[in-house]
Amino acid sequence: MLVAAAVCPCPPLLVPEVAAGAAAELDAARAACTDALGVLAAARPDVLVVVGPAEESRRGTHAEGTRGSFRGFGVDVDVHLGPDRGGAAKDTLPPSLSVAAWLLARTGWSCAPVEGLGVGEPLAAERCIEVGRDIAARAERVALLVMGDASACRTLKAPGYLDERAAPFDAEVARALGAADVAALEALDARLAYELKASGRAPWQVLAGAAEGAGLGGQLLYEDAPYGVGYVVAAWS
Repeated sequence: MLVAAAVCPCPPLLVPEVAAGAAAELDAARAACTDALGVLAAARPDVLVVVGPAEESRRGTHAEGTRGSFRGFGVDVDVHLGPDRGGAAKDTLPPSLSVAAWLLARTGWSCAPVEGLGVGEPLAAERCIEVGRDIAARAERVALLVMGDASACRTLKAPGYLDERAAPFDAEVARALGAADVAALEALDARLAYELKASGRAPWQVLAGAAEGAGLGGQLLYEDAPYGVGYVVAAWS
């Protein structure tokens, strides 16, 4: 059963070495992520499942200890998902789960075993919800760390340019995540999310499936759109 969840954005810019001189611009987002992970630790889960968007080549499950890297972003920073258990060297984390691994290491996560799941952007809502239900049924006390960004179309300089639908979409996402509104997350328009380049849609719907019947409450810890991309941090418990 799902006992807690943390929702965090997944830009590699959260890693200060990647952001370099602009690192301070996301200090508030990092602090909010730390607070959200604290909620996970306080829940004393039996297992933590990290869910984030992934390209086709990196979809699927990733064992504890799987390594990730930010070398592709020009910095010599490597991470691993939870404790380094070895034996997972042939697998590599998608960027979203590498950011999650960095956040977990930053907060010294040692509360429960960690597993990763990369989900593809095209995954239908119904399937996302089914995956979430399966995750919640895996143990008596399950926690989720859900990575993903809202729209990338909030300003003229945003990666997806300005789209007037982006701000209302992001506002509803922030409201739903802050209120732990499972039904609203399950009803997110996958096509609109795709058009707005919102990478978090599928992971959020996995969360919604996992949270069905759990009776969790939510708290919105951060919502902003630096660089024209919507970033949301929330905690459910």
